[in-house]
Amino acid sequence: MSRSHRASQHEPDTAVELNPLFSRPGESNIFPRFTLPDGESLPATAYQVVHDEAMLDGNSRLNLATFVGTWMETEASRLYAETFDKNMIDKDEYPQTALIETRCWRMLADLWNAPDPEKSIGTSTIGSSEACMLGGLALKRRWQHDRRAAGKTTEKPNLILSSAVQVCWEKFCNYWDVEPRFVPVSAEHPTLDGHDLDKYVDENTIGVVAILGVTYTGKYEPVELISEALDEIQARRGLDIPIHVDGASGAMVAPFLQPETVWDFRLPRVASINTSGHKYGLVYPGLGWVVWRDAAALPEDLIFHVSYLGGDMPTFALNFSRPGAQVLLQYYLFLRLGFAGYRSVQATSRDVALYLSSEIGAMDAFTLWSDGSDIPVFAWQLSDGHTEHWDLHHLSERLRMNGWLVPAYPLPDGLSEVTVQRIVVRHGFTRDLASSFLADLKKEVDYLDSLTAPMPTDKQSEGFHH
Repeated sequence: MSRSHRASQHEPDTAVELNPLFSRPGESNIFPRFTLPDGESLPATAYQVVHDEAMLDGNSRLNLATFVGTWMETEASRLYAETFDKNMIDKDEYPQTALIETRCWRMLADLWNAPDPEKSIGTSTIGSSEACMLGGLALKRRWQHDRRAAGKTTEKPNLILSSAVQVCWEKFCNYWDVEPRFVPVSAEHPTLDGHDLDKYVDENTIGVVAILGVTYTGKYEPVELISEALDEIQARRGLDIPIHVDGASGAMVAPFLQPETVWDFRLPRVASINTSGHKYGLVYPGLGWVVWRDAAALPEDLIFHVSYLGGDMPTFALNFSRPGAQVLLQYYLFLRLGFAGYRSVQATSRDVALYLSSEIGAMDAFTLWSDGSDIPVFAWQLSDGHTEHWDLHHLSERLRMNGWLVPAYPLPDGLSEVTVQRIVVRHGFTRDLASSFLADLKKEVDYLDSLTAPMPTDKQSEGFHH
Protein backbone atom coordinates (compact mmCIF):
# COMPACT_ATOMS: atom_id res chain seq x y z
CA MET A 1 0.00 0.00 0.00
CA SER A 2 1.47 3.34 -1.02
CA ARG A 3 2.09 6.11 1.49
CA SER A 4 -0.51 8.36 -0.18
CA HIS A 5 -3.07 5.53 -0.11
CA ARG A 6 -2.30 4.92 3.56
CA ALA A 7 -2.89 8.62 4.22
CA SER A 8 -6.29 8.42 2.53
CA GLN A 9 -7.28 5.64 4.92
CA HIS A 10 -6.31 7.59 8.03
CA GLU A 11 -8.66 9.32 10.40
CA PRO A 12 -9.59 12.90 9.38
CA ASP A 13 -7.16 14.45 11.87
CA THR A 14 -4.19 12.83 10.11
CA ALA A 15 -4.98 14.03 6.58
CA VAL A 16 -5.95 17.24 4.80
CA GLU A 17 -8.67 16.81 2.20
CA LEU A 18 -9.20 19.29 -0.61
CA ASN A 19 -12.52 19.77 -2.36
CA PRO A 20 -12.20 17.83 -5.67
CA LEU A 21 -13.27 20.99 -7.50
CA PHE A 22 -9.91 22.54 -6.54
CA SER A 23 -7.71 19.63 -7.67
CA ARG A 24 -6.74 18.61 -11.21
CA PRO A 25 -7.68 15.34 -12.94
CA GLY A 26 -5.51 12.51 -11.70
CA GLU A 27 -4.15 14.57 -8.81
CA SER A 28 -4.65 13.47 -5.22
CA ASN A 29 -6.96 15.65 -3.17
CA ILE A 30 -5.88 14.12 0.15
CA PHE A 31 -2.58 15.10 1.78
CA PRO A 32 -1.02 13.64 4.96
CA ARG A 33 -0.70 16.11 7.84
CA PHE A 34 2.43 14.76 9.47
CA THR A 35 4.41 13.03 6.72
CA LEU A 36 5.69 14.22 3.36
CA PRO A 37 3.40 13.33 0.44
CA ASP A 38 4.76 10.71 -1.94
CA GLY A 39 4.66 12.96 -4.98
CA GLU A 40 4.34 16.51 -6.20
CA SER A 41 1.24 18.65 -6.60
CA LEU A 42 0.59 21.65 -8.78
CA PRO A 43 1.38 25.10 -7.34
CA ALA A 44 -2.28 26.11 -7.42
CA THR A 45 -3.28 22.99 -5.50
CA ALA A 46 -0.65 23.45 -2.79
CA TYR A 47 -1.65 27.11 -2.56
CA GLN A 48 -5.31 26.21 -2.11
CA VAL A 49 -4.55 23.77 0.72
CA VAL A 50 -2.42 26.28 2.64
CA HIS A 51 -4.83 29.14 1.89
CA ASP A 52 -7.76 27.17 3.28
CA GLU A 53 -5.83 26.20 6.42
CA ALA A 54 -4.72 29.79 7.09
CA MET A 55 -8.28 31.01 6.58
CA LEU A 56 -9.18 29.32 9.88
CA ASP A 57 -7.01 31.77 11.84
CA GLY A 58 -8.67 34.61 13.70
CA ASN A 59 -9.30 38.09 12.31
CA SER A 60 -6.24 40.10 13.30
CA ARG A 61 -8.18 43.39 13.32
CA LEU A 62 -10.33 41.99 16.16
CA ASN A 63 -7.36 40.64 18.17
CA LEU A 64 -7.08 43.01 21.12
CA ALA A 65 -4.55 40.74 22.84
CA THR A 66 -1.43 41.11 20.72
CA PHE A 67 1.03 43.99 20.54
CA VAL A 68 2.31 42.86 17.14
CA GLY A 69 1.44 44.90 14.06
CA THR A 70 -0.93 43.34 11.54
CA TRP A 71 -1.30 45.99 8.82
CA MET A 72 0.91 48.04 6.52
CA GLU A 73 0.23 50.16 3.47
CA THR A 74 0.10 48.73 -0.07
CA GLU A 75 3.47 50.30 -0.91
CA ALA A 76 5.03 48.58 2.11
CA SER A 77 3.54 45.24 1.11
CA ARG A 78 4.95 45.71 -2.40
CA LEU A 79 8.38 46.54 -0.95
CA TYR A 80 8.14 43.45 1.25
CA ALA A 81 7.41 41.24 -1.77
CA GLU A 82 10.35 42.78 -3.66
CA THR A 83 12.86 42.23 -0.85
CA PHE A 84 11.86 39.12 1.12
CA ASP A 85 14.81 37.22 -0.40
CA LYS A 86 17.43 39.50 1.19
CA ASN A 87 19.56 37.91 3.91
CA MET A 88 20.32 40.49 6.61
CA ILE A 89 23.51 38.70 7.63
CA ASP A 90 25.01 38.82 4.13
CA LYS A 91 26.33 42.36 4.21
CA ASP A 92 28.71 41.73 1.31
CA GLU A 93 25.90 40.74 -1.07
CA TYR A 94 23.45 43.34 0.30
CA PRO A 95 25.63 46.28 1.37
CA GLN A 96 22.84 48.83 0.87
CA THR A 97 20.51 46.92 3.17
CA ALA A 98 23.33 46.83 5.74
CA LEU A 99 23.79 50.57 5.37
CA ILE A 100 20.06 51.14 5.83
CA GLU A 101 20.16 49.01 8.99
CA THR A 102 22.84 51.37 10.36
CA ARG A 103 20.77 54.40 9.39
CA CYS A 104 17.81 52.99 11.29
CA TRP A 105 19.56 52.38 14.59
CA ARG A 106 21.35 55.72 14.30
CA MET A 107 17.92 57.34 13.94
CA LEU A 108 16.80 55.48 17.05
CA ALA A 109 19.91 56.55 18.97
CA ASP A 110 19.05 60.14 18.09
CA LEU A 111 15.38 59.66 18.96
CA TRP A 112 16.41 58.24 22.34
CA ASN A 113 18.72 61.19 23.05
CA ALA A 114 22.10 59.45 22.91
CA PRO A 115 24.84 61.95 23.83
CA ASP A 116 26.52 61.36 20.47
CA PRO A 117 24.52 59.13 18.09
CA GLU A 118 27.56 58.75 15.84
CA LYS A 119 29.35 56.99 18.70
CA SER A 120 26.39 54.79 19.62
CA ILE A 121 26.23 51.23 18.40
CA GLY A 122 23.21 49.10 17.60
CA THR A 123 21.77 46.26 15.59
CA SER A 124 18.52 44.89 14.28
CA THR A 125 17.21 41.62 15.66
CA ILE A 126 14.40 39.17 14.99
CA GLY A 127 12.37 40.80 17.78
CA SER A 128 12.64 42.30 21.24
CA SER A 129 13.35 38.94 22.85
CA GLU A 130 16.64 38.64 20.97
CA ALA A 131 17.34 42.32 21.60
CA CYS A 132 16.83 41.79 25.36
CA MET A 133 19.16 38.78 25.30
CA LEU A 134 21.87 40.89 23.67
CA GLY A 135 21.34 43.74 26.12
CA GLY A 136 21.59 41.31 29.03
CA LEU A 137 24.72 39.68 27.61
CA ALA A 138 26.43 43.06 27.33
CA LEU A 139 25.56 43.84 30.97
CA LYS A 140 26.96 40.51 32.12
CA ARG A 141 30.17 40.80 30.09
CA ARG A 142 30.84 44.38 31.28
CA TRP A 143 30.39 43.22 34.87
CA GLN A 144 32.77 40.29 34.29
CA HIS A 145 35.44 42.58 32.83
CA ASP A 146 35.16 45.00 35.75
CA ARG A 147 35.34 42.19 38.30
CA ARG A 148 38.36 40.58 36.69
CA ALA A 149 40.12 43.95 36.46
CA ALA A 150 39.57 44.33 40.20
CA GLY A 151 40.86 40.80 40.86
CA LYS A 152 37.45 39.55 42.00
CA THR A 153 35.42 36.45 41.18
CA THR A 154 32.85 36.46 38.39
CA GLU A 155 30.67 33.82 39.99
CA LYS A 156 26.98 34.30 40.82
CA PRO A 157 25.94 37.34 38.75
CA ASN A 158 22.41 38.60 39.36
CA LEU A 159 19.95 40.84 37.52
CA ILE A 160 17.23 42.96 39.15
CA LEU A 161 13.80 42.65 37.55
CA SER A 162 10.21 43.53 38.29
CA SER A 163 7.98 40.49 38.79
CA ALA A 164 6.03 41.92 35.81
CA VAL A 165 8.83 41.46 33.26
CA GLN A 166 8.22 39.70 29.97
CA VAL A 167 9.20 36.04 29.99
CA CYS A 168 12.21 36.65 27.70
CA TRP A 169 14.10 38.02 30.73
CA GLU A 170 13.45 34.82 32.66
CA LYS A 171 14.81 32.97 29.63
CA PHE A 172 17.91 35.16 29.58
CA CYS A 173 18.66 34.44 33.22
CA ASN A 174 18.07 30.72 32.73
CA TYR A 175 20.10 30.37 29.54
CA TRP A 176 23.07 32.48 30.67
CA ASP A 177 23.30 31.47 34.33
CA VAL A 178 22.28 34.75 35.87
CA GLU A 179 20.30 34.82 39.10
CA PRO A 180 17.04 36.73 38.58
CA ARG A 181 16.08 38.84 41.57
CA PHE A 182 12.45 39.74 41.19
CA VAL A 183 11.07 42.80 42.93
CA PRO A 184 7.38 41.94 43.48
CA VAL A 185 4.74 44.44 42.44
CA SER A 186 2.07 45.44 44.94
CA ALA A 187 -0.95 47.70 45.22
CA GLU A 188 1.34 50.41 46.66
CA HIS A 189 4.07 49.82 44.06
CA PRO A 190 2.41 48.44 40.91
CA THR A 191 5.65 48.90 38.96
CA LEU A 192 9.37 48.76 39.68
CA ASP A 193 9.93 52.32 40.93
CA GLY A 194 13.19 52.22 42.90
CA HIS A 195 11.44 51.30 46.15
CA ASP A 196 13.51 48.89 48.27
CA LEU A 197 16.12 48.42 45.51
CA ASP A 198 18.76 48.58 48.23
CA LYS A 199 17.56 45.17 49.47
CA TYR A 200 18.16 43.48 46.13
CA VAL A 201 21.44 44.84 44.74
CA ASP A 202 24.98 43.84 45.67
CA GLU A 203 28.42 43.69 44.09
CA ASN A 204 27.27 40.84 41.83
CA THR A 205 24.42 42.82 40.29
CA ILE A 206 25.05 43.22 36.55
CA GLY A 207 22.19 45.66 36.01
CA VAL A 208 18.57 46.65 36.54
CA VAL A 209 15.91 46.18 33.87
CA ALA A 210 13.30 48.94 33.63
CA ILE A 211 10.18 48.32 31.53
CA LEU A 212 8.81 51.15 29.44
CA GLY A 213 5.33 49.74 28.98
CA VAL A 214 4.56 46.77 31.25
CA THR A 215 2.82 44.12 29.19
CA TYR A 216 0.26 43.36 31.90
CA THR A 217 -1.10 46.90 32.27
CA GLY A 218 0.67 49.20 29.77
CA LYS A 219 2.19 51.36 32.52
CA TYR A 220 5.66 52.90 32.28
CA GLU A 221 8.12 52.04 35.00
CA PRO A 222 9.64 55.35 36.19
CA VAL A 223 13.17 54.94 34.88
CA GLU A 224 14.23 58.29 36.31
CA LEU A 225 13.22 57.23 39.85
CA ILE A 226 15.04 53.92 39.42
CA SER A 227 18.14 55.81 38.28
CA GLU A 228 17.93 58.17 41.27
CA ALA A 229 17.66 55.20 43.64
CA LEU A 230 20.77 53.67 42.06
CA ASP A 231 22.58 57.00 42.30
CA GLU A 232 21.88 57.04 46.04
CA ILE A 233 23.04 53.44 46.39
CA GLN A 234 26.27 54.23 44.54
CA ALA A 235 26.94 57.25 46.74
CA ARG A 236 26.45 55.16 49.88
CA ARG A 237 27.70 51.71 48.89
CA GLY A 238 29.95 52.35 45.88
CA LEU A 239 27.94 50.11 43.53
CA ASP A 240 27.81 51.49 39.97
CA ILE A 241 24.88 49.59 38.45
CA PRO A 242 23.72 50.26 34.87
CA ILE A 243 20.14 50.18 33.56
CA HIS A 244 18.80 48.45 30.49
CA VAL A 245 15.45 49.85 29.34
CA ASP A 246 13.11 47.25 27.87
CA GLY A 247 11.19 49.59 25.60
CA ALA A 248 9.60 46.83 23.51
CA SER A 249 6.48 48.98 23.20
CA GLY A 250 7.10 52.27 24.96
CA ALA A 251 10.36 53.24 23.27
CA MET A 252 8.37 53.84 20.07
CA VAL A 253 5.61 55.73 21.90
CA ALA A 254 7.17 57.88 24.64
CA PRO A 255 9.39 60.02 22.35
CA PHE A 256 6.28 61.09 20.41
CA LEU A 257 3.61 61.32 23.11
CA GLN A 258 5.52 61.98 26.34
CA PRO A 259 8.70 63.81 25.28
CA GLU A 260 8.99 65.38 28.74
CA THR A 261 9.35 61.95 30.40
CA VAL A 262 13.03 61.26 31.08
CA TRP A 263 13.66 57.55 30.58
CA ASP A 264 16.33 57.24 27.86
CA PHE A 265 20.00 58.07 27.28
CA ARG A 266 19.44 61.44 28.96
CA LEU A 267 20.01 59.38 32.11
CA PRO A 268 23.75 58.55 32.21
CA ARG A 269 22.98 55.26 33.95
CA VAL A 270 21.00 53.95 30.96
CA ALA A 271 23.45 51.77 29.03
CA SER A 272 21.14 50.23 26.44
CA ILE A 273 17.58 50.30 25.09
CA ASN A 274 15.61 47.82 23.02
CA THR A 275 12.35 48.10 21.12
CA SER A 276 10.16 46.05 18.81
CA GLY A 277 9.97 47.34 15.27
CA HIS A 278 6.95 45.06 14.83
CA LYS A 279 4.98 46.57 17.72
CA TYR A 280 4.58 50.34 17.88
CA GLY A 281 7.36 50.58 15.30
CA LEU A 282 4.46 49.54 12.99
CA VAL A 283 6.35 46.93 10.91
CA TYR A 284 5.15 43.42 10.07
CA PRO A 285 6.32 40.71 12.57
CA GLY A 286 9.98 39.79 12.78
CA LEU A 287 11.92 42.92 13.77
CA GLY A 288 13.56 44.26 16.92
CA TRP A 289 16.23 46.85 17.69
CA VAL A 290 18.81 47.33 20.43
CA VAL A 291 21.04 50.38 20.83
CA TRP A 292 23.91 50.97 23.26
CA ARG A 293 24.83 54.42 24.52
CA ASP A 294 28.37 54.10 23.10
CA ALA A 295 30.93 51.48 22.16
CA ALA A 296 32.08 51.20 25.78
CA ALA A 297 28.64 49.84 26.73
CA LEU A 298 29.06 46.91 24.29
CA PRO A 299 32.26 44.95 25.04
CA GLU A 300 34.28 44.37 21.89
CA ASP A 301 34.82 40.69 22.70
CA LEU A 302 31.09 40.04 22.16
CA ILE A 303 31.41 41.08 18.52
CA PHE A 304 32.46 38.39 16.05
CA HIS A 305 34.41 39.18 12.90
CA VAL A 306 33.85 36.42 10.37
CA SER A 307 34.75 35.90 6.75
CA TYR A 308 31.47 34.90 5.15
CA LEU A 309 30.07 35.16 1.66
CA GLY A 310 32.91 37.23 0.32
CA GLY A 311 34.01 39.66 3.02
CA ASP A 312 34.86 40.42 6.64
CA MET A 313 31.69 40.92 8.63
CA PRO A 314 31.28 42.06 12.24
CA THR A 315 28.23 40.48 13.84
CA PHE A 316 26.62 40.47 17.27
CA ALA A 317 23.45 38.42 17.22
CA LEU A 318 21.96 35.14 18.38
CA ASN A 319 20.63 34.43 14.91
CA PHE A 320 22.73 34.32 11.76
CA SER A 321 20.78 34.24 8.49
CA ARG A 322 17.53 36.17 8.86
CA PRO A 323 15.23 38.33 6.74
CA GLY A 324 16.38 41.79 5.70
CA ALA A 325 13.01 42.91 4.35
CA GLN A 326 11.69 44.07 7.73
CA VAL A 327 14.67 46.40 8.15
CA LEU A 328 13.78 48.00 4.82
CA LEU A 329 10.16 48.27 5.93
CA GLN A 330 11.28 50.10 9.08
CA TYR A 331 13.28 52.52 6.97
CA TYR A 332 10.25 52.97 4.71
CA LEU A 333 8.15 53.94 7.73
CA PHE A 334 10.79 56.31 9.09
CA LEU A 335 10.78 58.10 5.71
CA ARG A 336 7.02 57.80 5.24
CA LEU A 337 5.92 59.07 8.65
CA GLY A 338 8.78 61.06 10.10
CA PHE A 339 8.43 62.40 13.64
CA ALA A 340 5.11 64.13 12.99
CA GLY A 341 3.60 61.05 11.38
CA TYR A 342 4.58 58.73 14.19
CA ARG A 343 3.23 61.22 16.71
CA SER A 344 -0.09 61.37 14.85
CA VAL A 345 -0.43 57.57 14.57
CA GLN A 346 0.45 56.92 18.21
CA ALA A 347 -1.77 59.78 19.41
CA THR A 348 -4.71 58.33 17.49
CA SER A 349 -4.18 54.94 19.12
CA ARG A 350 -3.93 56.56 22.55
CA ASP A 351 -7.13 58.54 21.95
CA VAL A 352 -8.97 55.31 21.13
CA ALA A 353 -7.51 53.65 24.24
CA LEU A 354 -8.60 56.56 26.45
CA TYR A 355 -12.09 56.47 24.91
CA LEU A 356 -12.40 52.74 25.57
CA SER A 357 -10.99 52.88 29.09
CA SER A 358 -13.27 55.78 30.08
CA GLU A 359 -16.34 53.87 28.86
CA ILE A 360 -15.28 50.60 30.51
CA GLY A 361 -14.25 52.35 33.71
CA ALA A 362 -17.73 53.91 33.91
CA MET A 363 -19.38 50.48 33.97
CA ASP A 364 -20.35 49.23 37.44
CA ALA A 365 -18.87 45.82 36.65
CA PHE A 366 -15.29 47.02 36.25
CA THR A 367 -12.47 48.84 38.02
CA LEU A 368 -9.57 50.13 35.90
CA TRP A 369 -5.95 49.25 36.61
CA SER A 370 -4.67 51.61 33.92
CA ASP A 371 -6.24 53.86 31.31
CA GLY A 372 -3.95 53.77 28.25
CA SER A 373 -2.36 57.15 28.86
CA ASP A 374 1.18 55.68 28.72
CA ILE A 375 1.23 53.20 25.84
CA PRO A 376 -2.24 52.65 24.31
CA VAL A 377 -2.82 49.61 26.52
CA PHE A 378 -5.03 49.33 29.59
CA ALA A 379 -6.39 46.71 31.97
CA TRP A 380 -9.33 46.32 34.30
CA GLN A 381 -10.56 43.94 36.98
CA LEU A 382 -14.03 42.86 38.02
CA SER A 383 -15.31 45.25 40.69
CA ASP A 384 -15.31 43.81 44.19
CA GLY A 385 -18.70 42.39 45.09
CA HIS A 386 -20.18 42.90 41.64
CA THR A 387 -21.15 39.27 41.08
CA GLU A 388 -20.59 35.70 42.23
CA HIS A 389 -22.02 34.21 39.05
CA TRP A 390 -19.24 34.96 36.56
CA ASP A 391 -15.67 36.14 36.22
CA LEU A 392 -13.47 37.72 33.56
CA HIS A 393 -12.63 34.35 32.01
CA HIS A 394 -16.32 33.86 31.27
CA LEU A 395 -16.49 37.34 29.76
CA SER A 396 -13.42 36.59 27.62
CA GLU A 397 -15.14 33.47 26.29
CA ARG A 398 -18.34 35.40 25.52
CA LEU A 399 -16.39 38.10 23.67
CA ARG A 400 -14.60 35.43 21.63
CA MET A 401 -18.02 34.28 20.42
CA ASN A 402 -18.34 37.75 18.88
CA GLY A 403 -14.89 37.48 17.28
CA TRP A 404 -13.01 39.61 19.86
CA LEU A 405 -9.85 38.27 21.50
CA VAL A 406 -9.48 39.90 24.92
CA PRO A 407 -7.32 37.91 27.37
CA ALA A 408 -8.04 37.38 31.06
CA TYR A 409 -5.05 36.54 33.28
CA PRO A 410 -3.70 36.99 36.80
CA LEU A 411 -1.31 39.84 37.56
CA PRO A 412 2.29 38.86 38.42
CA ASP A 413 3.66 37.75 41.78
CA GLY A 414 2.69 40.17 44.49
CA LEU A 415 -0.72 40.73 42.93
CA SER A 416 -1.41 37.25 41.59
CA GLU A 417 -4.75 37.08 43.40
CA VAL A 418 -6.06 39.76 41.00
CA THR A 419 -7.34 38.74 37.56
CA VAL A 420 -7.54 41.41 34.88
CA GLN A 421 -8.45 41.81 31.25
CA ARG A 422 -6.31 43.88 28.91
CA ILE A 423 -6.80 45.65 25.61
CA VAL A 424 -3.95 46.61 23.26
CA VAL A 425 -4.95 49.38 20.84
CA ARG A 426 -2.88 49.17 17.67
CA HIS A 427 -2.77 51.19 14.49
CA GLY A 428 -5.86 50.28 12.50
CA PHE A 429 -8.15 49.76 15.50
CA THR A 430 -10.45 52.69 14.84
CA ARG A 431 -12.94 54.48 17.04
CA ASP A 432 -15.73 52.85 15.01
CA LEU A 433 -14.33 49.40 15.78
CA ALA A 434 -13.96 50.45 19.41
CA SER A 435 -17.65 51.45 19.49
CA SER A 436 -18.60 48.08 18.03
CA PHE A 437 -16.51 46.36 20.68
CA LEU A 438 -18.14 48.36 23.46
CA ALA A 439 -21.59 47.40 22.21
CA ASP A 440 -20.63 43.72 22.30
CA LEU A 441 -18.97 44.10 25.69
CA LYS A 442 -22.05 45.70 27.25
CA LYS A 443 -24.31 43.09 25.65
CA GLU A 444 -22.27 40.24 27.09
CA VAL A 445 -22.03 41.85 30.54
CA ASP A 446 -25.82 42.28 30.55
CA TYR A 447 -26.20 38.62 29.63
CA LEU A 448 -23.82 37.45 32.36
CA ASP A 449 -25.43 39.75 34.93
CA SER A 450 -28.82 38.20 34.11
CA LEU A 451 -27.68 34.74 35.20
CA THR A 452 -29.45 33.29 38.21
CA ALA A 453 -26.77 30.67 38.94
CA PRO A 454 -22.97 30.60 38.74
CA MET A 455 -21.19 29.80 35.49
CA PRO A 456 -18.94 26.70 35.55
CA THR A 457 -15.34 27.48 36.39
CA ASP A 458 -13.51 24.33 35.31
CA LYS A 459 -11.19 24.15 32.29
CA GLN A 460 -10.86 27.91 31.91
CA SER A 461 -7.88 28.93 29.82
CA GLU A 462 -5.69 31.94 30.49
CA GLY A 463 -5.34 33.71 27.18
CA PHE A 464 -2.43 36.01 27.93
CA HIS A 465 -0.45 37.17 24.95
CA HIS A 466 2.65 39.37 25.14
